[in-house]
Amino acid sequence: MKQFLKLAAVGLALAFGPVAHAAYPDKPIRLIVPWAAGGSSDAIARAVAQRMSETMGQSVIVDNRAGASGQIGTDAAAKSAPDGYTIAIVELPHAIAPALFHKLPYDLLRDFAPITMVGTSPLVLFVASTNYKNGEIKEFLKNTRAKDGPVSLAHSGAGSVSHLTAELLGSKNRMKVLTIPYKGSAPALIDVAAGTVEGHFSTLASGSPLLSAGKVSALMVAGDSRIAALPGVPTAREAGIEGIQVDQWWGLVAPATTPIPILEKLRQEAAAAMAHAAVRERLNALAVDLKPSSRDEFRSFMRAEVQRWGAVVREANVQLD
Repeated sequence: MKQFLKLAAVGLALAFGPVAHAAYPDKPIRLIVPWAAGGSSDAIARAVAQRMSETMGQSVIVDNRAGASGQIGTDAAAKSAPDGYTIAIVELPHAIAPALFHKLPYDLLRDFAPITMVGTSPLVLFVASTNYKNGEIKEFLKNTRAKDGPVSLAHSGAGSVSHLTAELLGSKNRMKVLTIPYKGSAPALIDVAAGTVEGHFSTLASGSPLLSAGKVSALMVAGDSRIAALPGVPTAREAGIEGIQVDQWWGLVAPATTPIPILEKLRQEAAAAMAHAAVRERLNALAVDLKPSSRDEFRSFMRAEVQRWGAVVREANVQLD
């Protein structure tokens, strides 16, 4: 009798186990963005989430959890139930953070299961349009080096890619730089446009609204090649600036023990969303090069980025705690 019951239990597990995964999702999915609304991560998350909502039959709701250099939202995602109903967008600052903070409340490689890479985009240096026109990086450098005090550069929180890029600009190019923290690129760029701070490194996705409105100018691209949407804006290398060739990247993750069938379902849905013409057009216009990947490819990429940026941080001698 006991043997019969054991066999029956196994049979029920085999019969209903796949059904549980097949029913996913049966309620809304939360996509945590650990930065303020209006930045590049927010724009990317919303574009992908909107399309996933249309194809998955459940809403994918973007939840902005800004603060502590992305740690608040990221930690909330890491500690969420591993059931596929909470996912998060991670990016280059998450690979930089382990070298900057000794007491992170989460571990990027241990506490998250990769879903897919999303894409990459080079950083752009934005300044107030009342001071410079697009591409006038040489004038900016000349004026900055001639002044007695430092150039004030906003960043998206301690340890963010904009923070590290600003520090590298100063350390590698004989410039005095004062870095000023904000809760994200959106509020930082608002103060750049108002003249409260002199500049901010961010993606075109973040800067595009104020750039289109004529409130800010794009001085240079901190990448290996110019951006098609900004043909007159030189790269840092073309401007004679060393050491700041930086490409931002984004990807989707879930809590570490999320079941593989759910991770694969999310990967397929995200890849389909990125393949949709409207999503591609929207994000390509913001200079985001979409690069969906397998889960293993994204895991290897994140591991390599943690190693790479650890070396960069040590070379730049930047420490936050």
